[in-house]
Amino acid sequence: MFTGSLVAIVTPFRNGQVDERALAELIEWHIAKGTNGIVPCGTTGESATLSHGEHNRVIELTVEVVNRRVPVIAGTGSNSTEEAIALTKHAKQAGVDGALLITPYYNKPTQEGLYRHYKAVAEAVDLPLVLYNIPGRTGVNMLPPTIARLSAVQSIVGVKEGSGSIQQASDVVQLCGDRLTVLSGDDSLTLPMMAVGGKGVISTTANIVPSEMAELVKTFSSGKIAESRGIHFALSPLFTALFLETNPIPVKTALGMMGRIDPELRLPLCPIGNDAREKLTEVLKAMDLIE
Repeated sequence: MFTGSLVAIVTPFRNGQVDERALAELIEWHIAKGTNGIVPCGTTGESATLSHGEHNRVIELTVEVVNRRVPVIAGTGSNSTEEAIALTKHAKQAGVDGALLITPYYNKPTQEGLYRHYKAVAEAVDLPLVLYNIPGRTGVNMLPPTIARLSAVQSIVGVKEGSGSIQQASDVVQLCGDRLTVLSGDDSLTLPMMAVGGKGVISTTANIVPSEMAELVKTFSSGKIAESRGIHFALSPLFTALFLETNPIPVKTALGMMGRIDPELRLPLCPIGNDAREKLTEVLKAMDLIE
């Protein structure tokens, strides 16, 4: 259902408020550049520091601007099942095409707890759901047998797999088959993950080079493996640079350098350090993204 290069879009701020104009302009740019879907209110969108009102408004604005031209998959996860249900219900009312739900963080639920959490959301809201596994941020790894178990739930249609393990992604594909779409949660692993059956990526890097990320996925999917590999290698320095510090610090810094947004962050995230800024600047200049 959801394939290709989907951007985990940043949430621009200006003077402490969501910069709605900048967000709308980013969305239009992405659609013009071939991005296959917009994912607001994810990790890259600083969802953890958005108020509920801001969270809901970002989703509503995204749906309004996109206007059905590409899918919108709203981040609606929480470490509280009831809160995740409430956020997902609002997203459905706003008109999204699907919801992305991170594994509950800090609580460190068991595999059975993860299963029950997602099943509860699926039973409460009739909307296509994409699981999001990123143990480096949440402290819990949703294992392939649990994902396979959840793939039997009709409305659970995909997983953003961010464990960093190709073996785990391979196991998920093998266990779930066509019941579940596997999307990469690591930009640098997009190509190898597609080699074992993934169908695309929910990408941070697409914020900077939307056309190139879309082309990376498209060329691989159409059997142009060498061409896809060439794009992967060309983008590799950027993959590294955008994670020199905690996401989304580098990507918002880069967008600021490109003149697309004010690179404002919310605490506890803070401006990029001098060493990382220098390295990021070098990569952006080498790729002709800034002068």
